[in-house]
Amino acid sequence: MTDEDPTTRPEGLTGVLDAIASAVANARAMPMSSSVLVNRAELLDLVDQARDVLPSQLSRADEVLADADAARSVAQADADAVLAQARAQAAALVDQEAVVVAARERAAQVVADAEETAERLQREADDYCDRRLADFEIDLGKVLSQVQAGRAKLAGRLGADEG
Repeated sequence: MTDEDPTTRPEGLTGVLDAIASAVANARAMPMSSSVLVNRAELLDLVDQARDVLPSQLSRADEVLADADAARSVAQADADAVLAQARAQAAALVDQEAVVVAARERAAQVVADAEETAERLQREADDYCDRRLADFEIDLGKVLSQVQAGRAKLAGRLGADEG
């Protein structure tokens, strides 16, 4: 028998099990034995209480598990959405990086082509100028010869007039 008030009902399955354990622990021991005397009616009442509490406790446990499952599902959906968004952003960044790299490569090629064209045009302009100057040199040589011949002729006339 326990010191508890028999009219007090323990709360929940754990309370009932605690009451049963307390009833057995506080029961009167049999002399020269490890057996104890327990109040049958009290223990049966506690067992009935446990049976009564068990379905409501199981229902509550099912509700808690369902709530936890729902929360896990929501968290998984949120995680999947965040992961999908992160993958999309990563793909966009990779695409942007590829575009930037391609643009830089194209720009470098355009600059190299422009420099090559500028060097070629410079060589062609130098060659053209050299040809034109050579032509002028030839023309000037002819003019110089004509000038020298004209001066020599004039000098010959001037020398004949003095004589």
